[in-house]
Amino acid sequence: MSKLKITETALRDGHQSLMATRLKTDEMIPILETMDKVGYYSMEVWGGATFDSCIRFLNEDPWERLRLIRKHVKNTKLQMLLRGQNLLGYRNYADDTVEKFIELSIKNGIDIIRVFDALNDVRNLEASMKAIKKYNGHCQCAISYTTSPVHTTEYYVELVKTMENMGADSICIKDMAGVLTPYNAYDLIKKLKEVTDLPLELHTHCTGGIAEMLYMKAVEAGIDIIDTAISPLSGGTSQPPTESLAIAFAEMDRNPELNMEALLEVAEYFKPIRDKYMAEGVLDAKVLLTDPQTLKYQVPGGMLSNLLSQMKQQNAEDKYEDVLNEVPRVRKDLGYPPLVTPLSQMVGTQALFNVLTGERYKLVPKEIKDYVKGLYGKAPASIDEEIKKKIIGDDEVITVRPADLIAPEFEAMKKEAGELAKTDEDVLAYALFPQVAPKFLESKYNECATTEEVDENAIQYITVTM
Repeated sequence: MSKLKITETALRDGHQSLMATRLKTDEMIPILETMDKVGYYSMEVWGGATFDSCIRFLNEDPWERLRLIRKHVKNTKLQMLLRGQNLLGYRNYADDTVEKFIELSIKNGIDIIRVFDALNDVRNLEASMKAIKKYNGHCQCAISYTTSPVHTTEYYVELVKTMENMGADSICIKDMAGVLTPYNAYDLIKKLKEVTDLPLELHTHCTGGIAEMLYMKAVEAGIDIIDTAISPLSGGTSQPPTESLAIAFAEMDRNPELNMEALLEVAEYFKPIRDKYMAEGVLDAKVLLTDPQTLKYQVPGGMLSNLLSQMKQQNAEDKYEDVLNEVPRVRKDLGYPPLVTPLSQMVGTQALFNVLTGERYKLVPKEIKDYVKGLYGKAPASIDEEIKKKIIGDDEVITVRPADLIAPEFEAMKKEAGELAKTDEDVLAYALFPQVAPKFLESKYNECATTEEVDENAIQYITVTM
């Protein structure tokens, strides 16, 4: 077998999972050239919640962050996470907006785009995949891994076959909740290796306490790439530590051959940064704790902490266990959607409403209604008819690709943004986050503006692990 490859997640999912994506660009720049010497397969540096966090909380231009990283990283591929037709926002966008975003992502420095759909509805990947190929990027299709009566090994095998036929360059098993168990992973990877020659990558989280065992069995099964985070930003709701796994796997014939001297320098650099955020309370020690409830409830660690936060605000902490028990019931009612953004927030909120109101589906968020109508894509399994009736009444359920109902919008957004947007990158910021982008764009071109001017809301979307 070929040597094991490592994707470093510290600059995206590592700090997103542990400290609400608050790592600043200035804290990244000094160590980038050392990271470039480690020998990583790729570095995940953009996408997910980084774009939102930059403009909402940090008063930073996410595009400029990407350009600066590219300037300092010459030898290692740069990778990002994209939510298919949702891009980095929280609704579906028109195909022209999807294409423009991908064009500029690649132009500004991205090599590999990991694209996924929360429902594994491949129709929601079509526009992204077409654009990635058009602009000569590497298209890595991710399966959103979850468990249910319909999410079987055979289901994932067929999904990967479809993705390969659509033009995927590689496949990622995206275990966003950290619920893939070691022996199930071994079986899944072996079966996938029988039907595809595409490189396979595995992404997980340490929340449930089994991530290192998972990676060991995955490597034995022939996984090509694993996602890890440098030790100060690893563990808990993040990924397993890069150095530890590099040392462990160096003892086998698939030695990843990382530059340990450079790797240890990277770890030493991030230790005081981690300690600073812990002292400030941005990195809560609780997210570093093992929580086997993740394996029981199939709920991502970030979602657990977010639910608890919401319940504290409602003075309803005593009902926390009731809400956790309600989550799998809601998920079953709604056709077993994987608990990944935005579905994790939606299912969690519905479970919370069901418990707090004392009546199931008495109060239903608009997003859940849109999901039941098919506006997010096709549910993995049939939605309970009685529940459907209670949520949307006699409203029609669409069966077409959701984006087919969205007219081209980029030029209209450019016109709407007006003088606020000086570049197409600015227009995309405005299109994705119209509520916070105007204030950010004003501050971007006004040297007197401060980070305190950026609106701090919707934090629940930032903190949930993806």
